[in-house]
Amino acid sequence: MKVLVTGTTGFVGSQLAPRLSSMGHDVYCLERYMSGHYTPNGRKQFQTVYANLNDHYAIRNTIKTVQPEIIIHLAAISPVAYSYDRPSEVLETNFVATVNLAEAALRDDDNLRQFIFAGTSECYGNQKEFPTKEDARFYPTSPYAVSKLAAVNYLQYMHIAYNFPATIIFPFNTYGRGHSKFFVVERILSQMLNGEKEVHLGDPEPVRDFLYGTDHVEGYVKALNHPKAVGESFNICTGTGIKISELAKKCVEMTGFQGDVVWSTIPRRPLDIYTLIGDNSKARNVLGWTPTVSLDEGLKMTIEGLKENGG
Repeated sequence: MKVLVTGTTGFVGSQLAPRLSSMGHDVYCLERYMSGHYTPNGRKQFQTVYANLNDHYAIRNTIKTVQPEIIIHLAAISPVAYSYDRPSEVLETNFVATVNLAEAALRDDDNLRQFIFAGTSECYGNQKEFPTKEDARFYPTSPYAVSKLAAVNYLQYMHIAYNFPATIIFPFNTYGRGHSKFFVVERILSQMLNGEKEVHLGDPEPVRDFLYGTDHVEGYVKALNHPKAVGESFNICTGTGIKISELAKKCVEMTGFQGDVVWSTIPRRPLDIYTLIGDNSKARNVLGWTPTVSLDEGLKMTIEGLKENGG
């Protein structure tokens, strides 16, 4: 099938594109002229089309030209902390761009079978029951979460109004990047591996459900062209949480870090989520997806990747 993927210069997209190509799909990577940090392996396997998702006319022209059967929309500004300082930019990139792409697909794509959107577990916010299921009420606690939830709501409206073939994926905290200090696992490990005497972190109390990158990728693979996925949303998560303080202890043991972990040295968010653990039973039962990488295995591979990239 012809698959158009946005965000292929990001962490997940750079792994998803070659995965889809290896399955025999005709993969198109939608990029801006300014590329990101990651490049899909085997670039020659893909066709790259250039357009800014915020340019409504350029996106319509791209969709008319490519005529994809599947669209997987991953492109976004994802660091939560950044969204507090740049809310307008994040809303435009994450919400308006999604509207542009979905509307173009609705109006100009005669072959569209499915539109898979990368939501975020951040949409759930502070819940009272855990693990959290897909039918929980949303309580977004950041401009990033608001932008993603707005996109989710728009796609659900399009599905109801036009039978638009939307599938929503809610991935939980993903890790495994070879470089990045915006995300907690990589922030902890990179400081420990760089020989610093002190590791500076934020709040030790939040609990998170950590998902390794390859398991995240397989969530989209399992949802792709699945007859029961259209019009549905799925949590992609492990179903198990760990407190950030316990995560740091585990990282100390695995890296052999000899220094001190100093907490509360990063500004607190205006609102934070205390516990974020997902229920993955729907993805297991409907899609046949299941996480395969344990936290210990994932941390080991992340450490190796950071070492290869100089921390």
